[in-house]
Amino acid sequence: MSADLAVPLTVKFPHRSRRGILLGLSLPQLTLVGISLAVCLATMMVFGLLGSVALLPLWIAVGVLVAVRREGRSLIDWAPIVARYAHRRRTGQTLWLARPVSRPRVDGLLHLPGSVAALRVVTPEGSEAAAVHDPHQHTLTAVARVTSRAFALLDPATQNSHIAGWGRALASIARSGHIATVQVLERTVPDSGDALSRHWAQQGHPQAPVAGQVYADLVASAGPAAAPHETYLAIALDLKAAKRLITQAGGGLPGAFVVMAQVTASVAQAARSSGLTVTGWLSAREVSAVIRTAYDPKALAGLQQWSPDGAAEADPAAAGPVVQVEESDRIATDSARHATFWVENWPRTETGGGFLHGLLYSTGVRRTLSLIYAPQQLESALRDVQRRKATILADAAERRRRGMVDSEEDTVEYTDVKHRERQLIAGHADVALTGLLTVSAETDALLDAACAQIETAAVTAQVDLRRLHFQQPDAFTLSALPLARTAL
Repeated sequence: MSADLAVPLTVKFPHRSRRGILLGLSLPQLTLVGISLAVCLATMMVFGLLGSVALLPLWIAVGVLVAVRREGRSLIDWAPIVARYAHRRRTGQTLWLARPVSRPRVDGLLHLPGSVAALRVVTPEGSEAAAVHDPHQHTLTAVARVTSRAFALLDPATQNSHIAGWGRALASIARSGHIATVQVLERTVPDSGDALSRHWAQQGHPQAPVAGQVYADLVASAGPAAAPHETYLAIALDLKAAKRLITQAGGGLPGAFVVMAQVTASVAQAARSSGLTVTGWLSAREVSAVIRTAYDPKALAGLQQWSPDGAAEADPAAAGPVVQVEESDRIATDSARHATFWVENWPRTETGGGFLHGLLYSTGVRRTLSLIYAPQQLESALRDVQRRKATILADAAERRRRGMVDSEEDTVEYTDVKHRERQLIAGHADVALTGLLTVSAETDALLDAACAQIETAAVTAQVDLRRLHFQQPDAFTLSALPLARTAL
């Protein structure tokens, strides 16, 4: 074994740009400033300087909206988000209730609230594996259950190999041009103890003296207290990008499933090189159970109880929540409260590949972490690099013209952009990464305590979390459900 393989690889993420379109101003800020300048000019032309002075309160209000920032956004940037939330409250859309459907039921419709109401789980003829069809985003998403050995217990050489293997897997997925999104979802679920009790009933020996009773008591008490981890890999096929292949395979959803089968086979092969084992692609009832238990964690015990092999299954029509109530910083669904965080910044200094271990294994916290990868086309990625470089240089030139000091943040950002450009020119694939973390608890008080614990663990992991406000339902859908969606 070479010495470099024995040393754990370190990772470092690029600086997240806060740069706007011009001079650090975002589109809403530029729009407001432009309208204000036009009004000011028109007022001066009609009423003179005194007329402009008379509108001083308006100019002060514009300055506050543009300059004052709250949680990383200016007040004018918050305006459309808050306006949409206010509209939902005014129209009663913050409360969603499942209602009996009197008309004929659409086969496979998941009956979810909000923007995912049209999703349908479809099973091809002659197969048990299913996929979720999104008619609006034109995607077909397959979900796999994934297992792996504990990363923290592996030797450095194996860790390095798995990290490099996952990078190669993402690169091969991105280069195909047919994958819209890849989502890795890792969550903790409340264990009913049903699977453990079944195993003890089938394999145990309760009649053994002393030990039999001790083990029986241990199984009875330890099962419901456990918090097993589940990992899922969701692959969204872009039906528009893969149109030619789908047409060659027969067209329509049957042709899309032929292409999806080829994609899932290659993904499973690539996953093995990174130490992951795809134990199976989920059926329609298994996909529905994963969604159902995200909304209602306590439903897991009942779903496992009625399953012959102990695997949770649910009717697609019952996948959604019975009730969902939206608040500004959380949602309530059935038996749980949920709060979703956005990973604003990943570690910007060299750190080990297992930096998320403390965050994932926070004791006593029910949470779901989703890593959402969106492959970027080479041409669009290079255009984005050129646009960022031009913006950085233009802002630096404007500061020099005004006699302002140089910003070290610009230097770091420009270095990161140049590094990204070199990687693209060398042939590396470009993937946009979004991290979302949902914390769940039974009551609001427990949720607040769990969120505080997660935020503390995030500091140790060198990850900056930002709690999302006025966007919780959509954020929960992206984070807690294995649907491989990206729109927020």
